[in-house]
Amino acid sequence: MESQTIHKPIIIIGNGISGITAARHIRKQSDVPLIVISDESPFFFSRTALMYVFMGHLPFEQTQPYETTFWEKNKIQLLEQKVTQIDVKEKKVIFEKGAPLTFSKLIIATGSQPNFFDWPGQDLKAVQGFYHKKDLTSLEFWSKNIKEAVIVGGGLIGVEVAEMLLSRGIHVHFLVRESSFWNSVLPLEESTLINKEIARHGVNLLLNTELKEILSRENYDRVGSIKTNKNEIIPCDWVGLTVGVHPNIDLIRDSEIACNRGVLVNRYLETNIPGIYAIGDCAEHQIPPGNRSPVEAVWYTGRIMGETVAQTLTGNPSIYTPGHWFNSAKFFDIEFQTYGNVKAQPNPQEEKQLVWQHPEKNLLLRLAYHPTSLRFLGVNSLGIRLRHQCFDQWLTEKRTVVEVINHLKEANFDPEFYTKYEPQIQKEFTKKLDENITI
Repeated sequence: MESQTIHKPIIIIGNGISGITAARHIRKQSDVPLIVISDESPFFFSRTALMYVFMGHLPFEQTQPYETTFWEKNKIQLLEQKVTQIDVKEKKVIFEKGAPLTFSKLIIATGSQPNFFDWPGQDLKAVQGFYHKKDLTSLEFWSKNIKEAVIVGGGLIGVEVAEMLLSRGIHVHFLVRESSFWNSVLPLEESTLINKEIARHGVNLLLNTELKEILSRENYDRVGSIKTNKNEIIPCDWVGLTVGVHPNIDLIRDSEIACNRGVLVNRYLETNIPGIYAIGDCAEHQIPPGNRSPVEAVWYTGRIMGETVAQTLTGNPSIYTPGHWFNSAKFFDIEFQTYGNVKAQPNPQEEKQLVWQHPEKNLLLRLAYHPTSLRFLGVNSLGIRLRHQCFDQWLTEKRTVVEVINHLKEANFDPEFYTKYEPQIQKEFTKKLDENITI
């Protein structure tokens, strides 16, 4: 690390969770000048809270976890600008307007952008993705005159947008190309349960259905209907394209910074250019840790990357170590959690699974384990809150599935007066496990 007497700042492009975490942790350990640049919003906000702003649960200001005075007090300069180029030789960032800035170190934290797949009509008015703050503004504008909406893409963002639209009395058609919702990630039982939950809320869930074309209103440049791959015409006033996201790296495509799907980084999150780093959704790990994906557009991994790069830039070179995979989501009224690795369609030679599902309620628990060693591999939960610390520890200690079954009660994180189902889950899991071992 260079001496802290240097005057050239560390520049961070992007003020999402990864960029702001990096800035905060650098400031905790160093007085080096810091500049955070974003053209989306002058202040950091919780992106996952945008849906609740639209639904009227909280004002946008409450999505900002820090007071506006926080940044000046901590000597973190916020700059609302659009970066158009990075000059790696001169160590400069170049803006759409204004003079360039020179940096000592650079952190690229530009996040994601929605996927668009060149559908005919995708440039019509009232057709959009949902990721950035500007998307919230756009949806707020169009929603005043929407009666029928179409959402394309069976992922987490699509479900969120469906819930948002329903909160304003808008009828939703939800196009999912797979035979069941999110079945590339979820096993059949979980996916089927969520299908029913989506439909229960009045959404017209169209499985095995793809968008073919977006059609305009007659003599007008706004969407009026869509055509599916089954040649069905669905009239609508708005189309949400929520078919996933990809790293936002347009800025560096023509630079000397190596990229593939995302900005390529080593285990220290450094690019091929010394002194330039990439973190968060836009980073692609050349050597992914463990069984993880090279690109992970997840809030908590962005936070860990921010902390990691801050350590490196303040004299403590650190390898990105995210630990065991976990994630959580909400499908209308069903809470979902997953820890470790639970495959949607496991190879029986490598992984077996035990499933318990309540006969009436939206409750499900699935344990994955190795068929010979019985080592616990992961868990899925729908409707039962689990304690992160327990499963993280059990995965680290390579506990057997038998031990996990016997200690399930310790992992329950539901409120005090919730009905607990561990005794019947344990009984059913033990019976199924004995049958699997016998087989």
